[in-house]
Amino acid sequence: MESISELESRLKARPLPRHVGIIMDGNGRWAEGRGLPRVEGHRVGSDSVREVTRCARRVGVEALTLYAFSSQNWARPADEVAALMDLLREYLLKEREEILGNGIKLNAIGELDKLPKYVREPLEALRAESAANTGMTLTLALSYGGREELVSMARRIAEKIHSGQLEPAAVSEALVEALLWTAGLPPVDLVIRTSGERRLSNFMLWQTAYAELVFSEILWPDFRARELVDCLAAFQQRERRFGMTGAQAQTLPFRRKSS
Repeated sequence: MESISELESRLKARPLPRHVGIIMDGNGRWAEGRGLPRVEGHRVGSDSVREVTRCARRVGVEALTLYAFSSQNWARPADEVAALMDLLREYLLKEREEILGNGIKLNAIGELDKLPKYVREPLEALRAESAANTGMTLTLALSYGGREELVSMARRIAEKIHSGQLEPAAVSEALVEALLWTAGLPPVDLVIRTSGERRLSNFMLWQTAYAELVFSEILWPDFRARELVDCLAAFQQRERRFGMTGAQAQTLPFRRKSS
């Protein structure tokens, strides 16, 4: 069996996705299957976050977005939500040195004002400290929903039109993207979902219009560097046409199947 370093080297020789989004699913089922409290699955899942982030940075992924807590997750039992918030704060404090030491820029998207203060404070502090970093951008989707993001964008456009700052005819794809929470990030090239589920679950609905989708049967706490490498390798075997013919797509840089 090839080592992880050998597999990563092979990946680097072919076009990689600039932006990878991961729907980290299966933490609760992983714990329940072992007779453990659901929160233990989330705790072990944070180790997967660390290892996957390291691997993505090593191979040269430009942006990694992790779906950590959805807008709909607030409806979960209060004790589970509280435990998740505690784990999030713990992650932000524990990973500070790793993020800063590796030149990673921390970003966050979602209805962040809904997060408790004890989470928002370390989150904003680390975002500010890492803002000038030029390595990989790690985005945490927190209290995030794709529909909620689109509603927020539509409201901002409506306000601009109402105030006379914008003409309806001037609304364009570029303007929409500039008003989304993901403004400034590259287009999403690859979405990975773990645990065998095959749906987007309200994750970056605009941004994933032409993303490749890879579904893994592995539960998130067991998804590590080798599993990420497998998903990236699967991406490199896809032919991306963006509505064009295969022959036309071959002329697009970094958008064709690797040879």
